[in-house]
Amino acid sequence: MAEQLATNVKWHDHTVTKAERARLNGHKGAVLWFTGLSGCGKSTVANTVDHLLYAQGRHSYVLDGDNIRMGLNKNLTFSAEDRVENIRRIGEVAKLFTHAGNFTLAAFVSPYQADRDKVRALLSPGEFIEIYVNASLETCERRDPKGLYKKARAGELKGFTGIDDPYEAPQKPELVLDADNNGIDALAHEVMTYLEKNGYFQV
Repeated sequence: MAEQLATNVKWHDHTVTKAERARLNGHKGAVLWFTGLSGCGKSTVANTVDHLLYAQGRHSYVLDGDNIRMGLNKNLTFSAEDRVENIRRIGEVAKLFTHAGNFTLAAFVSPYQADRDKVRALLSPGEFIEIYVNASLETCERRDPKGLYKKARAGELKGFTGIDDPYEAPQKPELVLDADNNGIDALAHEVMTYLEKNGYFQV
């Protein structure tokens, strides 16, 4: 956990509670944390789930890795140290969205288990849903939508997850999506089924 450097600060409790926001929205808030190798389909599945939630009148928002790095985290590199800070900041933002009663769909490689566990620890039990979008390195490299694997193999991109930097697969995820053998729509509906079966659409 990051050290508190600012002094003379005090947490102010909200007048409107998390439970009241959930009742207003008609559903609970939660972080759906999509993790997996680059090219596994994290962002596409997250955006498809977002669309399905919107169609049902649910409150949701997607936090995408590239988008966050073009704004909030534009000062961070892909070094191991900056990856940790990247996920820490995202976790804090996701926590705020969740307290507002939203489904927060976070799509990030987030290669280190410890970092994902720190985000889980920020939230109440049941509010962090770790979703492993499981696609093999071969599948991701074949897709290579951004041409990153090609650059990494050519030595033009250092510290690339799955090539010369490790990816730690989730140890006990709430949901594993088989992205090698299933299409985006099927995977998105798996997520929706999980939310429904586990009572997230109820208050």
